[in-house]
Amino acid sequence: MIKIFGHKGPDTDATCSALIWEWYLKETKGKNAQAFILEPTNTEAAFVLKRWGVAMPEILGPLSADDEVVIVDTNNPGELPDNINDVNIAEIIDHHQLAGGLKTRGPMKITMRPVAATATVMYWLIGRDMAVMPDAIKGLMLSCVLSDTLEFRSPTTTPSDRKLAEKLAADLGVNIAEYAAEMFAAKSDVSHFSDAELLKMDSKLFEVGNKKLRVSVLETTAPAIILDRKASLLAAMPGVAADDNADEVLLFVIDILNEEATLLIPNNTVRAIAAASFGAKVDGDSVVLPGVMSRKKQIVPSLQV
Repeated sequence: MIKIFGHKGPDTDATCSALIWEWYLKETKGKNAQAFILEPTNTEAAFVLKRWGVAMPEILGPLSADDEVVIVDTNNPGELPDNINDVNIAEIIDHHQLAGGLKTRGPMKITMRPVAATATVMYWLIGRDMAVMPDAIKGLMLSCVLSDTLEFRSPTTTPSDRKLAEKLAADLGVNIAEYAAEMFAAKSDVSHFSDAELLKMDSKLFEVGNKKLRVSVLETTAPAIILDRKASLLAAMPGVAADDNADEVLLFVIDILNEEATLLIPNNTVRAIAAASFGAKVDGDSVVLPGVMSRKKQIVPSLQV
């Protein structure tokens, strides 16, 4: 069986892209394939699966050297199972920068394109077989694009992403603005997550200079819900950083509607990072960064320590 999965802390694109590729391999290629998640999904992904009547994938168990896998929505070994280099990686489908560090036992297929969502890459790969794609899988594909583009607000959005979303929405009879609002409302409901879970929910580890940083992003239409917990989130940061032997946690609360980010400032080190990276003058324990929406395109490339 081919095991398909995305990154740790699975979001909508990682979760649904694995399911899209499961459908493609099983239904059009006749292969034995199954989608998995590495950890429980965020609330938006759970909403999307329920909305389109698709079962939540199982959490992946231990991998063995005999396993054949397809990796979606990442190529970073730090976001994958610890023994990922010991298995047979058959394919990678991604839209992020090349991280390096993956090793394979033989040649494999890699498709990486500079678009906002892995699902957009899959649309090109699926090609004519889109004609037989069921509505539920089209719904997942649409959801991936709307999630990763923040309904076309993110600077990662390309004309290909927008064209695909509009085509899928027309096929499904879905109003993009209304459906995206439902998705973002689901993503904003984080009341039952602990502070540590919020800090880890959508986060990636990066080496910047001599620092190891956990860069966490929470995208929401209701930033006050998260910022009202600012004191406890700040208090939880040292423990979350210690879990990964990281130096700092950088939490960016992305206000989808106002198109800005609020960076929490737990200490002088992060205050200096905010100044060096974004030219921000920080007087308190947070700073607003107008126009900052994308970790991939705006936050990580700007980071300086």
